[in-house]
Amino acid sequence: MEEKLQPTLWERTTTHRFLTWLFSARTLRRGLIALGWIVSLIALFYGVFNWWSRHAWNEYRQQYEARVAPLDWKAYIPKPIPDSDNFAATPFARAWFTHNNDTNFLLNSDTYGRAADMISNRAKPPHGRHYEKQPEDLVAWQKAFAVVASHEPKPRDGFRTDQLDLASRAQAAPAVLDGLKNDAEAFDELRAASARPDARYPVVYNLDHPWTIFVPHLAKIKGTCLRLKLKACAELALGQNEIALDDIKLMLYLADTLKTEPFLISYLVRNACVQIAVQPIWEGLAEHRWNDAQLAQLQGRLVPYDFLSDLQGSLHAERGEGLVVVNFLKKKGLSAAADFAGESVSATHGWEDAALAMLELIAPSGWYDQEKLHYCQNFDAGYHGSVDIESKRAFPSQVAANAIKSEPLAAEAGKWPAFFRREMVAALMLPALTRLPCKAASMQTATDQAAVACALERYRLANGQFPDSLQALVPSFIAHLPNDVITGDSFKYRRTDDGRFVLYSVGWNEKDDGGIPGKNMFDTSEGDWVW
Repeated sequence: MEEKLQPTLWERTTTHRFLTWLFSARTLRRGLIALGWIVSLIALFYGVFNWWSRHAWNEYRQQYEARVAPLDWKAYIPKPIPDSDNFAATPFARAWFTHNNDTNFLLNSDTYGRAADMISNRAKPPHGRHYEKQPEDLVAWQKAFAVVASHEPKPRDGFRTDQLDLASRAQAAPAVLDGLKNDAEAFDELRAASARPDARYPVVYNLDHPWTIFVPHLAKIKGTCLRLKLKACAELALGQNEIALDDIKLMLYLADTLKTEPFLISYLVRNACVQIAVQPIWEGLAEHRWNDAQLAQLQGRLVPYDFLSDLQGSLHAERGEGLVVVNFLKKKGLSAAADFAGESVSATHGWEDAALAMLELIAPSGWYDQEKLHYCQNFDAGYHGSVDIESKRAFPSQVAANAIKSEPLAAEAGKWPAFFRREMVAALMLPALTRLPCKAASMQTATDQAAVACALERYRLANGQFPDSLQALVPSFIAHLPNDVITGDSFKYRRTDDGRFVLYSVGWNEKDDGGIPGKNMFDTSEGDWVW
């Protein structure tokens, strides 16, 4: 009879027993079954999630496009136009898009560019005082141009004077116009090209990377308007009203060449250029320089502006651009968000970057459909009730409420928690847009007030004094009175004892402060928006 072998010391250990169990046929069979279930459940989750996400996104997209506007960013790219009709087809405008354009006067190499560095900015009033609109400081510009001509060192604090009376400005105006002479040829070419009815700049619309599109013309146009504004103010001081009017009309034309572009930055630059043009209009009214025919021409340019409606169109394009970003992330990976998000992503902690890299590997394709859906839904929530295009109204309280809702998104831009909520693109792009309704409302107020002020001056020219109420302007001097975009009522108006008037909107605080402005022209916290 064989002797029974005793188990060795190794065979008696727990580790040996565990390994024996682990690699037994029975255990392996059970493990494979469990693994199959796990893989099946994961596949089922991915399949259901992808189907549900795709279905939810397609349903939203179809409803939105049927009710509102296209979501395809390509739909907002301006159509080509014949060169004969295209302002931007002129050699001067085309030169803005070349890298070898050092001879272009709008590269701050002209006399204006060097003099502008010496003009002190005193936009905010002294402590305890309110904002006050003032004429262009032509005496300061005269001194700056003199320093440029003499090649003297630039003054430390720049030039700013209180010599804003008409006599002082008229005395300084010839020197200012002389300082702008090296821009005269460029002005003449732009003025001739402005006879063309349309504009489409030679922008290369890169649909894969829309945030890298080259738009050098924006700075050029704004720079041109700044030069024309100074020129028009100097001309008004000298009584050269018709020339000043032509410069104002050229400014407005240049601004409007940006109207059809599918970029929010183009919308904002256009607004800024129109605001620049309003300054010489105001100066001409303050000094009673314009005649009735000139005022009627200005009204004809100002009345059609509808910046709230234009903002809506820009936002439609911006929404489409955000969807292009999601498609880009799907193609290139989440790490590519740094290409368009800049510091908001690069400033994240290392462990958050690692988390995003890991999540990128395991994200189902439906995650990107969810990103699109949540981006659009947050877009809707961010602008819900903030403006009414039909009544041309803006609602500051609703804008503030929407901004509060977007604060959590801004705090998590580029961070991994936004990934789990499928709101990465919404967090990166939407919070920066919450101030746009205020910008649109302030610009609409500026042009509406300018049009009403022109009508008031026409009434004064015809009757020797300003009217007792704005209703007296209709219909002889203005077809209809624009409403205050904040209240929906007429602008506040009253005649003053010195024979002038006060015209104002209640401003962004939705409170009538009696025509007292805040610290800025369009203060968002206090004061009225005063003409």
